[in-house]
Amino acid sequence: MFDPLAFRSALGSFATGVTIVTARDASGAPVGLTANSFNSVSLDPPMVLWSLSLRSGSLPVFRDAETWAVHVLAADQQGMSDRFARPGQNKFEGLSPADGPEGAPLIEGCAARFGCRARFEYEGGDHAIFLGEVIDFDRREAEPLIYHGGQYGRIMRAPTGADLEREGLAEEVGEKLSLTERGQQLLEALERVAKR
Repeated sequence: MFDPLAFRSALGSFATGVTIVTARDASGAPVGLTANSFNSVSLDPPMVLWSLSLRSGSLPVFRDAETWAVHVLAADQQGMSDRFARPGQNKFEGLSPADGPEGAPLIEGCAARFGCRARFEYEGGDHAIFLGEVIDFDRREAEPLIYHGGQYGRIMRAPTGADLEREGLAEEVGEKLSLTERGQQLLEALERVAKR
């Protein structure tokens, strides 16, 4: 028997970024939601995709929208992610979103933004898959917000020798990098934790 909860848990093993997708409804009101089902598709032409549950109350808006935007959230935007993940409330309350060149509302402070012209929609099981052509994008140097195993997280890149030196954990001795006393203490503490 196929266990849907176990399947969902297994899918949670794949770390993703977190996005907010925005559009305007037929009356011009801003609509947005949190999604982690974002992916790049093509560089030429530039295309991206994302998916939305067929049960979502926002589905008709995105089906009718000629343009929409995907905002890749920065690590300090967990609150914004939570806000746009809640159904049935005015998620833009207190915000004054301007539109990007494609005509979708802007979310400020993101790591990246992709303004898209809607191109295709496909049904895949219980989700609609939206494919858009990127007509405008923006990026800033910001650590992205990560989602893994049902929890938010942050990326941790592998430290370089320069990083270890800057943190006072290592120093160059001759042509080799050696741990400082502080670095050795940290290594021993990590080894004790790993043995538990």
